[in-house]
Amino acid sequence: MQPAKVLTQAELTSLLQSVSTTRHPIRNQAMILLSFKAGLRACEMAGLTWPMILGPSGRMKGTIELGMGITKGGRFRTIPLATDLKKALKKLHVQSGKPTTGPVILSERGAAMTPRSVVNWFKTTYAALNMQGCSSHSGRRTFITTAARNLAKVNGSLRDVQELAGHRALATTERYIQGDRTIQRQLVNLI
Repeated sequence: MQPAKVLTQAELTSLLQSVSTTRHPIRNQAMILLSFKAGLRACEMAGLTWPMILGPSGRMKGTIELGMGITKGGRFRTIPLATDLKKALKKLHVQSGKPTTGPVILSERGAAMTPRSVVNWFKTTYAALNMQGCSSHSGRRTFITTAARNLAKVNGSLRDVQELAGHRALATTERYIQGDRTIQRQLVNLI
């Protein structure tokens, strides 16, 4: 089985634009950004609640605090909120009536989406755009690959990416990172 496709910035932009005309554009854009800008799995997106992103005052925190049984392996992790994700979550919070409890991502009927429904939503969305090789895991792979490629800019290490991804072993994180022949050629020419 092929790993989920890693998307380019142009493909992500196209994906975000395509859902802007759907029935639930704010929720759908938030789902995409939770996948691509926070690396959330479908089960984490389905289990995400407002207390995980809101402070005691009801204002948006600068992080997502995952745990409470929704992460793979039940491990707690904190993910800083990217600016565009924070903006999308604020819009969704306002549209939802500024709740302080309950699920962040709701289904058509107003209940929490299940992990399977999140997977199916991504599958349907990618199929409508004829984006072959994409799945609900494409955002997570893109997040991890992009983070790894930008480590040198922030003086980071693969350990930082591993912690953001919530992987127990660095070897697991490494399997998510997609190589790039153009970058490899540039690296060789620098040697």
